[in-house]
This record gives sequence, structure tokens and C-alpha cells, in this order.
Amino acid sequence: FNRPAMHMCFTGKPGTAKTSVARLVAEILKDNDILSEGKLIEVDRSQLVGKFVGHTAPQVKDMFDKAKGSVLFIDEAYSLYRAHDDNNKDFGREALDTLIAEMENHRSDMLVIMAGYTDEMEKLMLGNSGLASRMPYTLEFPNFTREQLYEIFCLMVKKKFKYDDELLPCAKDYFLGLS
Repeated sequence: FNRPAMHMCFTGKPGTAKTSVARLVAEILKDNDILSEGKLIEVDRSQLVGKFVGHTAPQVKDMFDKAKGSVLFIDEAYSLYRAHDDNNKDFGREALDTLIAEMENHRSDMLVIMAGYTDEMEKLMLGNSGLASRMPYTLEFPNFTREQLYEIFCLMVKKKFKYDDELLPCAKDYFLGLS
């Protein structure tokens, strides 16, 4: 059975829950027997790009082996693409080329989620049409509102701490006063 690609691109600023949602996606896909392991394997450029000629492709393939049956989450994925650099000196392009091939080869037994800042991820996708065609889903994670930050704070405090009754009104004033 060869299922269609489910690979995803998550865009947004740090702290908008991209990694947390990726972890939930892995769990949901495991619970629904779409992925056999359902783990989240987090990597960044340093774990994919080799320092010497011939090291990059094996590193990428090794990460795909580790992520079989799970989600390979590539944080700050845009760092793999440098449009104006001398591509002979940067192995990011080789990492991307290998990623594209491996994403196609393993689309039935794993999911790749690439994440990063919105503008930079758009440049990455525009700069590599093969990558864009293999990632049919893009989810943008907006910044939290002040009210949402306050609600998150309250949930965390109520779940983990004993607190004085004056804390929450003071915290609300603080969060709603943020600019």
C-alpha cells in the first residue's frame, strides 16, 4: 500500500506551539495505525548537513532510518537553503536533495514536518519546487494573543502550583498590559 504524501510545513515564530503540535500529530497518527511508532524525532541543520564531502547524504539517510514509523521534525528547516551562497561550499543543498528523495521513498512509513519562520520557509519552498510538491500541507501558527497567553499561564499555574488568590488578577493585568 502506497499512501499519498502527508508531509507538512509548519510556519510561525518561536513559541507558537509548532513542536507541540508535531508531537500531537505523531500520537494521533500512531493511535490511528497510520504510523507504527508515532515518535517525534527532532533534528536541525547540524544533524543533517555533513562537514565534509560525502557525509551529508548518509547523515540524512541515517535520520530517516531513525524516524521510520514516526515523525521527523526538522526545526529551522529554512537553514538548509541558501539561495545566494556558493552551493559548492554549503552541503545544505545536498541535504535537501537527499531529503526529497527519502521523503518520496518513505511516504508510506513516516511523516516529515519542516518548521520555521514564515518568510524563510516560503523562500525555502519557492527555492525548491521538488520539496514544495512533496509537502502538500502548510500550517501557519499565529502568535498568541495577550488573552491566550494569560489563559495558558492560568492553566499551567492551576495544574502545577499552589498560589495566592491575588496572583491571577495581577497576572491578568500583566498579560493584558503587554504591547
